[in-house]
Amino acid sequence: MTTAQVHHIGRERQPVIVIDDFAADPHSIIEEAAQLQYTPIGPHYPGIRANVPAARVRAFLAPIVDLLFSTFQCGTELQVLEAYYSMLTTPPADLRPIQRLPHFDGVERERLALLHFLSTDRPSGTAFYRHRSTGLESVDAVHYPSFSAAVTRDAALHGLPEPAYISGDTAMYEQVASFEGRFNRLLVYRGHVLHCAYLPDGLSYSPDPRKGRLTVNTFLMGAN
Repeated sequence: MTTAQVHHIGRERQPVIVIDDFAADPHSIIEEAAQLQYTPIGPHYPGIRANVPAARVRAFLAPIVDLLFSTFQCGTELQVLEAYYSMLTTPPADLRPIQRLPHFDGVERERLALLHFLSTDRPSGTAFYRHRSTGLESVDAVHYPSFSAAVTRDAALHGLPEPAYISGDTAMYEQVASFEGRFNRLLVYRGHVLHCAYLPDGLSYSPDPRKGRLTVNTFLMGAN
């Protein structure tokens, strides 16, 4: 694992941790992922997922726990909410409207998202956004009602996006940062920050972990 870099993005200066060469043996993780059964989980993620074994999650977190506490001030304990092997399998033409917009994972400031890129296909990545009409780059419980109402108004004004993964600035959103999903790179950010995958042309949407866009998505909650 290389030294972590901490970036502060947007007007809110939200922290994003970037660690390259994160796992000592990433190909063994791919092989583990290839043995599992995958299913869709909910309407938001444009692909399929399988649960990560608890032992893998513990090994994944151990080297970075202190870094998470110091960067995000998220409490004195971390609870694992969910951990998935994720395969992005939906081509742009088949996206639901909600999948064409930036999203957030929850309204809690203490919620963390860890994204480990394991695709051997061309690099994709993750981009972060500001909602233009509200100026929000993150959505907490206080701002959620006004944000939701504003998005509804924006959709009525501008129309729903065409079937495509968001890329760069749009009428509704401004991109504030992006990070390439290099093989064996880990990104960590607060889950209430607006974000979305960015995908290059020609990306494989294969459901095979050895060929498609495989990530490990881990969601944590800090607590005192």
